Amino acid sequence: MVNMNNGGTISLKDFILSFKDWMSYVVSKWYIFIITILIGGAIGCYYAKSQQAVYTASTTFVLESGEGTSSGGGQMAGLAALAGVNLGSPGGGIFQGDNLFELYKSRKMIEATLLLPSESDSSMLILDRYLSISHARERWKENNPTLLDINFKGTVPIALVRARDSVLQKVVQDINKKNLIVGKLDKKSALFKVDVTSTDEVFSKEFNEALVAQVNDFYVKTKTKKSLDNIAILQHKTDSVRAVMNGNISASAGAIDATPNLNPTRQAQRLIPTQRSQFSAETNKVILSQLMQNLEMSKMALMKESPLIQKVDEPVFPLMVERPSVLKTGVAVAFIFAFLTFLILVIRRWYNEILKN
Repeated sequence: MVNMNNGGTISLKDFILSFKDWMSYVVSKWYIFIITILIGGAIGCYYAKSQQAVYTASTTFVLESGEGTSSGGGQMAGLAALAGVNLGSPGGGIFQGDNLFELYKSRKMIEATLLLPSESDSSMLILDRYLSISHARERWKENNPTLLDINFKGTVPIALVRARDSVLQKVVQDINKKNLIVGKLDKKSALFKVDVTSTDEVFSKEFNEALVAQVNDFYVKTKTKKSLDNIAILQHKTDSVRAVMNGNISASAGAIDATPNLNPTRQAQRLIPTQRSQFSAETNKVILSQLMQNLEMSKMALMKESPLIQKVDEPVFPLMVERPSVLKTGVAVAFIFAFLTFLILVIRRWYNEILKN
């Protein structure tokens, strides 16, 4: 016996007979299933064919951060401090890990990349290609025609600056949501991967290459900016001290040449200027030696701090293309239609039996 929720019982035989009755009813509607399966398959195939192909451009690269200055550079740092130069070790945490990913997704980097000229057509910006595939200008023409007057290549009238920034901000948000994927190749890998997907093969490739170049260049400049500034200061001081020392040497020689037949009782006219110039030249020589040593140390530190970014794979034509499979989509939609038909028939039979009782 089979217990019922309402307290009544039915026999197993009645349950089987009831189940067979229901199945007979469903099978008797086979023609409805065939029609709905054909309709669902046709809709699925049409949907798959109507979808645009999606092109993916991928760049993988390895990043080796520059080394910081070692503790052995303490003496050089102290000497450099006398010249007003800071040779302290750089911050090691800048743009590491997730920070580098966020740099790729930042408004500054994406916007700067969009405003670069297209390699395939120098008369266009990369932004123009994106606006074309997103049909933005068609929407502007219907809803906000003033946006069509914005010139992204040059200066914009003050009245359109806000609209221009709004358009760029919206494009950056859309790219981050729909087109750009940044991360590691896998959890255990040290390779970074940047994917750009779109329905335009040229845009995917050009935007991917330009964004990687833009971000990597910014990353290297930021990592080495401190050392480059130190080198510039040291170079300026070194050149200044060398110029003063050369001037002292010239002054000493000039004092001797100015008194070729000096009266022995007038030696002060030659000795005082000569010795003063020689003393100043010797002093500047020592300073110059230390500055040049510090300058070379700074250049060595720059070489250690400079990060190495080596591309492993770059996007090449033809790009990897993805589109819905006509067969798989048709079968999936046909199955969904068949299942919905089954539910509708069961509910309809159950409703009619309730009305009869």
